[in-house]
Amino acid sequence: MGLASFDPLASLSSSTQQKVWRGDELGHADSRIIATGYEALDAQLPGGGWPVGALTELLLASPESHAWQLLLPALAQAVQQGRGPVTLVGAPCEPFGPSLAARGLPVEALLWVRSEAPAARLWACEQALRCADVAAVMAWLPQARVGELRRLQLAAAQHETLLFVMRPESAARSTSPARLRLQVATSAQDPSQIDIHILKRRGPPLAAPVQLPARSERMSALLAASRLRRKLRRQQEGELQPIEQATVLRLDLHKGKEKGHALDRLAMAA
Repeated sequence: MGLASFDPLASLSSSTQQKVWRGDELGHADSRIIATGYEALDAQLPGGGWPVGALTELLLASPESHAWQLLLPALAQAVQQGRGPVTLVGAPCEPFGPSLAARGLPVEALLWVRSEAPAARLWACEQALRCADVAAVMAWLPQARVGELRRLQLAAAQHETLLFVMRPESAARSTSPARLRLQVATSAQDPSQIDIHILKRRGPPLAAPVQLPARSERMSALLAASRLRRKLRRQQEGELQPIEQATVLRLDLHKGKEKGHALDRLAMAA
């Protein structure tokens, strides 16, 4: 007599089964989510978006690389839903207001906490998470320890706040209480794309990275138009025969006066 197969979930109700996660399946969201703004990425995240009330960790090659491009659609959505402002803790560059506003995030919806001390950044981040009027927190915490991240995770869960923590790529070798861990880097094959490696999620490992555009469609169009104008200008200048050889010096009038902006107008060297 053969042995009958046994499914341990068969005796559970349908509603209970939906809450049970099988290791070979993409898990269901156990909290509210906000869509990332990228269908390809949503398809690989439990529930189809960023988890609200949980820690999402972004591991970056440099502090400012691609964080805004990846998170801006969700941040704009959260603000437009009237959930409050976005708090930036330890941002490496000053946000460039016109670029953010053009993509739905007005500069008046940002609170920028500037501090270099790791303890002060952690304190500010925790206080922002406890504020009911804050929609999301973006924090650059390169030196945060596991216990400190766990405390931030608990604060985000208690107050149902979007929490994104940016850390260096080297942190991938250490453990983390983050619900999601993503490693974000410029694609080696195509610099116009970014590779999203999902290091931790409620679901099976992802064999290949998710590829997303490194710039918004509008920014790409502006860059293409700028390159075309420069090409036409060079062609027109090439039709004129120079009278004598000249040396052209480029004067940087802003050198030493102003730091670079996040999401600056145009990468003119591109």
